[in-house]
Amino acid sequence: PQPAPLPFFPDKPCVVFIVGVNGTGKTTSTARLAQWLKNQNRSVMLAAADTFRAAAIEQLDVWAQRLDVPIIKGQYKADPAAVCHDAWEAANKRGINYLLCDTAGRLHTRDNLMAELSKIERVLGRKDASAPHETLLVVDATTGSNALQQAKEFQKAVGKLTGVIVTKLDGSGKGGCVVSIQNELGVPARFIGTGEGKDDFAIFDAKKFVEGIL
Repeated sequence: PQPAPLPFFPDKPCVVFIVGVNGTGKTTSTARLAQWLKNQNRSVMLAAADTFRAAAIEQLDVWAQRLDVPIIKGQYKADPAAVCHDAWEAANKRGINYLLCDTAGRLHTRDNLMAELSKIERVLGRKDASAPHETLLVVDATTGSNALQQAKEFQKAVGKLTGVIVTKLDGSGKGGCVVSIQNELGVPARFIGTGEGKDDFAIFDAKKFVEGIL
C-alpha cells in the first residue's frame, strides 16, 4: 500500500524518532527529511540525540546550518532523553511543526542501547502522551534479509515502528527487504534515499518500486 502522510498538528510539534543500526545513513536521512519537510512549507527542529558519538552531534549540526533549521544538542555522552526533552520544550515554545530526533545508531543486539530508546519515549511521553508520533527505521537497501531481523528487534524496543526509510537505492541494492518488513510486521516503507544530495529523498512510490524490482 501507499504510505500515509506524516501527521500534522496545529497546536504541538509532531515528534519523529529516526532509529537504525550504524552505517545505514540515519543522520543523513534525518537531515534530508528535514529538507523535504521544509519544501512542504513546514517548520522543523532537529534534536541531536545521538550523544554516543561526538561526530554524530557535529555532523547533524553541520546539516542544521546548511539547511538553516534550529538544532538542540547536548554534550558528548549526555543523556539523550534530556536532549529530546529540551528539544520538545523548545519546539513547542516556538510553534515548530516537526521535531526530528536523531537517535544513536545501535546494533539491535545491544540491549542497553535499545532500552535507551524506551527511556526517551517515556520522558517525551510526560510532555505529550502521544509522542513519538512516528518512529522511522532507516535500513540500507543492500542489507538483505538481516533488515527484517533489525526491524523485529526495533519493533520490540520502541513498541511500534510506523515506517521505514530505505537508503542507498541508487546503488546495487533493490531494497526487497521492505516487502518482508511490510508483510511480516505491517510496517510500510515511507521514504527513500536515492543519492548524496540534500534533495535526494522522496516519498516511497510502491508502483515505481515494484517496477524497479521486476
